[in-house]
Amino acid sequence: MKPETTTYVLGSSDQEIERLDRQSASIEGATRLLLRAAGIAPGMRVLDLGTGIGHVAMLVADLVGPQGSVVAIDSNARLLEVAAARASTTRAQMRFVEGDVRSWRDTEPFDAIVGRLILFHLADPVSVLRHHAASLRPAGLLLALDFDLGSCRTDPALPLATEALGWVQAAFLSAGANPAIGARLALLLAEAGVANVQGFGIQGYIAPGDPAAPALLSGVVRTLAPQIVATGLATPEQIGIDTLEARLADAIQASGSVLLPPTLAAAWGRRSEAG
Repeated sequence: MKPETTTYVLGSSDQEIERLDRQSASIEGATRLLLRAAGIAPGMRVLDLGTGIGHVAMLVADLVGPQGSVVAIDSNARLLEVAAARASTTRAQMRFVEGDVRSWRDTEPFDAIVGRLILFHLADPVSVLRHHAASLRPAGLLLALDFDLGSCRTDPALPLATEALGWVQAAFLSAGANPAIGARLALLLAEAGVANVQGFGIQGYIAPGDPAAPALLSGVVRTLAPQIVATGLATPEQIGIDTLEARLADAIQASGSVLLPPTLAAAWGRRSEAG
């Protein structure tokens, strides 16, 4: 039997909020494109699962416009407080609610339900997808976006980056998360009973000399460092977190390596008319 929960290892510190902002900025264009491709449109009532500090909810709010509405849920009160403060003056059509994505349900149905980087952390993603599909109007849209870390690499291969990426993947796995779940989103939606499933993924390329590459990689290592050390993947001395970003930047520049960050995969489908 699958466990009901995994260990969420990313936290909500100020440093983690800064990392989330950097990460979201790096995939904002891809996210916006995927939201549009899936069919998020003006006037829709949309639910955002695991909203965090509201990055996806705000993109959705821009797409649905003032005639639409967005309900954004998360179980972390501190992150919700940050999200609500950021959105309060510019997007009146948004509402932030504290709730568990595995069980929360509104009294009114939604035209669309979206979730970015949330199935990654769930022990039973299919049950969560099935639960929320039941909250859609007939033919309503269910969209999942998540990372496939299996595609992440440097070219040419850089030993320090390869080692750091290995720590990240192993740390997530040790906490019960699935860092390659993006590759299986379409299968998960189909298993949850969603019809007409389709989708695709987008991967970026970060050139040598762009500070985003060492910042993104060292940032997630910093957040996961306690898990990396606790599970024996590396010692604090091996990680050298205080100098990791600078060492990565120097190594990337010296080798001319391009960083290919995780693919942002998306899959979407519709609730059947009889669902």
